[in-house]
Amino acid sequence: MLALSVFIFSCSSDDDRNDFADVRDPNEVRDENSIEIETFLETHYYEIEEDATNQNLRRLIFKEIEEGSDETPIIESEFLDSKEVTQQGIDYTLYFLKIREGNQERRQPTFADSVLVTYQGQTITKNIFDNAPNPTWLDNTQLIRGFREGIIEHRGAGGFTENSDGTFFFDDDFGYGAVFVPSGIGYFAVPPPGSGIRSYEPIIFSYQLYRSRESDHDGDGIPSWLEDVNETRDVEDVDTDFDGVPNFLDVDDDGDGVPTRDEVEFDEDGNLILPFPDSNGNGTPDHLDPTWPEDNP
Repeated sequence: MLALSVFIFSCSSDDDRNDFADVRDPNEVRDENSIEIETFLETHYYEIEEDATNQNLRRLIFKEIEEGSDETPIIESEFLDSKEVTQQGIDYTLYFLKIREGNQERRQPTFADSVLVTYQGQTITKNIFDNAPNPTWLDNTQLIRGFREGIIEHRGAGGFTENSDGTFFFDDDFGYGAVFVPSGIGYFAVPPPGSGIRSYEPIIFSYQLYRSRESDHDGDGIPSWLEDVNETRDVEDVDTDFDGVPNFLDVDDDGDGVPTRDEVEFDEDGNLILPFPDSNGNGTPDHLDPTWPEDNP
């Protein structure tokens, strides 16, 4: 599992596209992938396969519809949904199966949180390239965009029981489904070496979400998702002080020498108070304003 699970991580948010002189036009690839994915959804159905040795697994098996079959194509499933995802100025349609959302009392993770999941990755031609059958904590900020945008549509299990061997059995109300990822929000031209994924190939991840937790990567008191000040749903591209360290990893976001933690406020229980302080009233919160406290009269 450890050898395979590296494939789910993204090398960079931009796929290093500018490093390749012969890289294809992303809009052209987007349109091509859209046809491939929609054709797959029209010609395949799914079955849910439980694992006798692991009660927390729900494998989605995709099968091609044979002529004369009365199987319902995925495109007509009541559980299929889609949303628009924008990356590098290009809009992608992301299809996902939300077979079960998860326990409604559990938090829905954000694009910058940590998630406890099992998952399987396969190409659009159904070649499996990644498999994690045991619950594994993953950092959403390090995952390919398409995978995390699918995961955050779900919630975790209501509870769990610890087994005698130290493993856990989660209540049977965890979220699970699948996401069909265009290469533009997957690996695009640069799939992981040895994965078997072709350049510009759409991929599919099926998954189960058991738990999630809000992340504060730099420990400055601001949850990482709140550091996405330009609202791109990608914390890697926010660097207020241009020091080469994204805000979600920077303990002094504005580079004024005052730690971010000292420029925000907390209540007596240690909870972050919103909105953020703007002491000089210039419209920029103190922790993002390099002119404060220097201009304090």
